[in-house]
Amino acid sequence: MAAITQRAVPFEGGQIVYTLERKQVKNLNLRVRRDGGVYVSAHPRMSLRTIDAFVSGRGAFVRAAQDRLARQRRQTEALPPPPREECLALFSDSLAGQLPLLAPYGVRRPRLRLREMTSRWGSCAWKSGVITLNTRLFYAPRPCLDYVVLHELCHLVHPDHGPGFHSLMGALMPDYKHRKRLLERWADGEGGAR
Repeated sequence: MAAITQRAVPFEGGQIVYTLERKQVKNLNLRVRRDGGVYVSAHPRMSLRTIDAFVSGRGAFVRAAQDRLARQRRQTEALPPPPREECLALFSDSLAGQLPLLAPYGVRRPRLRLREMTSRWGSCAWKSGVITLNTRLFYAPRPCLDYVVLHELCHLVHPDHGPGFHSLMGALMPDYKHRKRLLERWADGEGGAR
């Protein structure tokens, strides 16, 4: 059974608080969650000194990620909920534009759901054929919306983010990495509305 504890390490006159989970992993892993919390997983035999040094050594990354997430939350709070019918019409139009790209793979039109989400832009329930999109995408530049829609459609062919998924994304949308960066900049408040 995994052991979970809270720890803190000093960093730049303050501290980084993190959740440590001891479990059977090969590598020491650090993740900054959408709420800004820091999560670390480590093998049960790894020393606390090594783990603390690892977290402290990534302090600049942690702070930058926490600042970015805080900006995203502020921007989300500043945007009014989009009109549902307009949102559905825009997302359906994007879906209609991207869907023909996947016809050779036997992908049929999925059911589309809209939801206000704080931690992701979209999700795909590939077994049931349902794509859920974050209503906040209504305000994003259109190339970003099309990128998210295609991303979720590609999960109907490749449910994970393995090499096959990225290969398909690259074949169908050669500039998808650029669009992803554009979406990240927009989410950070650097971009305008669509």
